[in-house]
Amino acid sequence: MAVTSRDVARLAGVSQPTVSRALRDDPRVSEDTKRRVRESAALIGYVPSEAGRALSSGHTRRIGLLVTDLDNQFYAHIIAPVHQELECLGYQLMLHTESVDNETVAERLISNGLDGVILATTTVDSVAPLRLRDRGLPFVYFNRTASFVPADATTAAPTAGFVAAATAVRDLGHTRIGAVLGPSNTSTAQAREIALRAALADCGLRLEQDYVRRGPFNTASGDDATTSLLNLQRPPTVIFCGNDVVAYGALNAARRTGVIVPGDLSVIGFDNLPAADWPIIQLSTIAYDLVGMARAAAGLIVGRIENPGSEVSHIEFETAFIQRGTLAAPMSG
Repeated sequence: MAVTSRDVARLAGVSQPTVSRALRDDPRVSEDTKRRVRESAALIGYVPSEAGRALSSGHTRRIGLLVTDLDNQFYAHIIAPVHQELECLGYQLMLHTESVDNETVAERLISNGLDGVILATTTVDSVAPLRLRDRGLPFVYFNRTASFVPADATTAAPTAGFVAAATAVRDLGHTRIGAVLGPSNTSTAQAREIALRAALADCGLRLEQDYVRRGPFNTASGDDATTSLLNLQRPPTVIFCGNDVVAYGALNAARRTGVIVPGDLSVIGFDNLPAADWPIIQLSTIAYDLVGMARAAAGLIVGRIENPGSEVSHIEFETAFIQRGTLAAPMSG
């Protein structure tokens, strides 16, 4: 027969509700009683069920992480640090995927009995933050934000990284600058384009519209866009990519068309994913503390759940440029 909280109550000499409150660390229970209950529970091997705890407390201690594409390496590298931080804080991570952000996303998240959600897929026109706010489900933005619904957020500040990258590009003698930017309806693509154009302008360089392509933050987009740029009569000698995953696609396109990297073409990414430093890739990229940013998002959502009236917090992570083997002086002007 399974051990129950009533068995613990009899052994500890308290009521069953007191057992539940003591194991939840309820401040209304004295420290002596909490100790006695915990010792009794350990003695007979009682483990509180998550379902029962959720029913009694009104909380499941489950946090959702909403991503769009599990094949995208960016998302793969944030799952572990979010899980680890939440586990340290006494919460569980529940992974949710959604290919299209629509009005049903929030309802599905709410129906799963989550205490809160980390949104890693938000577009500037997303309705999910609005629906979550109206239904009272706490959420934080990770990486991307939607300005019309203020909420806690962790993002990368792109300016410093682009300033250093643009300076390196200028000093190496590049003048034909290309860019494969992300979707225009994402805050990340918007912020990075603004920072890139400003950094280039400060270096006396311009990003001409003929040398700009836009698309999803994935490898196929980088491949297709770079192929298009390389087919121009005077192709760019350096391409800034919306993120590292896009840059991998750019490198694939160059390899397939016989373009030498670096030399004929230099490529710069953003994110500094672990593979960027592999000897076979050696991608020059704009880096920031991605793991720290993921952990910070986990901390923010727990803080929002446990202190719902606290001020909204936006944590920005500074960027830096890392020059590796995909950036060099152009072989021709």
